[in-house]
Amino acid sequence: MKIGILALQGAVEPHAEKLRALGADVVEVRVSRDLKDIQGIILPGGESTAMIKILHKNQLWDDLKAFTATHPSWGVCAGAILLARKVTSPEQESLNAIDVEIERNAFGRQNESFIGDLVSTPSWPKEPVSGVFIRAPRIRAAGPGVQVLLKWGDEPVMVRSGKTMLSTFHPELTDGTQVHDYFLSFCQP
Repeated sequence: MKIGILALQGAVEPHAEKLRALGADVVEVRVSRDLKDIQGIILPGGESTAMIKILHKNQLWDDLKAFTATHPSWGVCAGAILLARKVTSPEQESLNAIDVEIERNAFGRQNESFIGDLVSTPSWPKEPVSGVFIRAPRIRAAGPGVQVLLKWGDEPVMVRSGKTMLSTFHPELTDGTQVHDYFLSFCQP
């Protein structure tokens, strides 16, 4: 199975290591032709405004939007911001791939980053995981078709709708592979 990682900026290699450990082939996506023949894509953490600028510069925005509308897609932190329907603090354009409203940097700045044990919901089929939160966004609202998988306290921090998933934390920075394995489970051709 081939999984793409948006490789314009951000935490690409930690995701690639997890995917390779689980037996997936990794394609670094930088231009539209890189989307060909992949079964799913991870939009990693980084800086969402920088990613948007590079996506437009590389003429990848429209093709990525079409891809994420029809293929398994997972947005992590900044990637979650890119996939959301609506972005606040400040408002910015997004790929509108999942019916959530997300607030940028809502968990605080860099010096307020933290690691915490997450709460599993009945929808999460794996072992509980820890979350690494670095300038993390918050999911402020979710549409009726959005399923909460993991929470921090009472707040949703990982959600899924169809084949689109968001996590506001960084599972690639932990020892476990449960979240990557879960994503691969719905990337099967």
